Amino acid sequence: MVERVYLKHIAQHVGSEVEIRGWLFNKRSSGKIQFLIIRDGTEMIQGVVVKSEVSPEVFEAAKRLTQESSLIVRGVVREEPRSLSGFELTVTDLEIVQLAEEYPITPKEHGVEYLLDRRHLWLRSRRQHAIMLVRNELIKATRKFFDERDFVLIDAPILTPASVEGTTTLFETDYFDDKAYLSQTGQLYMEAAAMAFGKVYCFGPTFRAEKSKTRRHLMEFWMVEPEMAFYSNDDNMKLQEEYVSYMVQHVLENCSKELEILERDTSKLKNVVPPFPRISYDEAVEILQKHGSDIKWGEDLGGGDETIIASQFDRPVFVHGYPTEVKAFYFKPHPERPEIVLGSDLLAPEGYGEIIGGGERIADLELLEQRLEEHKLPREPYEWYLDLRRYGSVPHSGFGLGLERTVSWICGLAHLREASPFPRLLNRIYP
Repeated sequence: MVERVYLKHIAQHVGSEVEIRGWLFNKRSSGKIQFLIIRDGTEMIQGVVVKSEVSPEVFEAAKRLTQESSLIVRGVVREEPRSLSGFELTVTDLEIVQLAEEYPITPKEHGVEYLLDRRHLWLRSRRQHAIMLVRNELIKATRKFFDERDFVLIDAPILTPASVEGTTTLFETDYFDDKAYLSQTGQLYMEAAAMAFGKVYCFGPTFRAEKSKTRRHLMEFWMVEPEMAFYSNDDNMKLQEEYVSYMVQHVLENCSKELEILERDTSKLKNVVPPFPRISYDEAVEILQKHGSDIKWGEDLGGGDETIIASQFDRPVFVHGYPTEVKAFYFKPHPERPEIVLGSDLLAPEGYGEIIGGGERIADLELLEQRLEEHKLPREPYEWYLDLRRYGSVPHSGFGLGLERTVSWICGLAHLREASPFPRLLNRIYP
């Protein structure tokens, strides 16, 4: 019986006859020889069908194959340094599972909207495939990083009764006789979990109804959100730089082929090692004003501002000490400068903007109650959150990393939409 193998492991089967199940990526012919580029989801290989070495039925089946037809092939594996994978398959048998209709995505240039309408097929292309494999490795690296540091994964709910970041960007839905909202963040729930387990994180989808069409925004994206009891803001920033560096080094080690397909300049990624530079918001404003920005102290940094700041450094940079007014209600004020908070944003280099936002949370009940009032947030939905300050409150910190922005930066993508398998944009919820 011929053994079925995945192309990812084809090197272990040189000289053996194997069975491959997959799809026809491309083909060419030189009359008596058919060259089939076959993919199985893990890798590609060239299958060579020689007319004189197979039955007439097999050769005819190879001729009939159309792009993306599904097939089962059997053949002998041999080394071939000139091929895509370093190996070739001398085909002995071929079975067509389904003969595909004329494939709508061809080697010619297609517009982005055309491709997004066919995202379910676009994922099969080499570039999109490579991006998703890098994303997969970043997720694996994330779980490994936090596992090694004894964090507990706690799942946060997607339906929530209250806003965290503000009511203007909430997706609202009916919840029986009440209202619920799609989660903007799992942070508040992670604060509760941190008081039970010490160090926790959640990893899941979040939703922002932002009417934004920039290359840095999606309506639905994934966030990694750790929360740590007894962590200061400095402890928090140290963990962030260790985590980001860990992810980048993991991808450099495990995704060299994918980064090559994406034509990514890896020399810039090799600089991503701790310590990361840290500048205050005050210093950031000075830098921006020197570069012609009309930003005034007290205003939040825009995308262009972040790009200017990040361009001054060869690795991610922390901007800390933002004005209290531009940050969420839960940020702890600086003890000596209450007009700024103990929080930071981590800006990626090369114009990719903020990939992490985080800081120390308010641990004092009275101050947190005051902040809720100042932000005009209803108290009742937050009573459970206030309870955390009544029963064993401690200093604690956390952050949120946007997965898609991180994928975009590491892959060198022009737009965030390619970092999501099925992106949700202001004008798009299909497919």
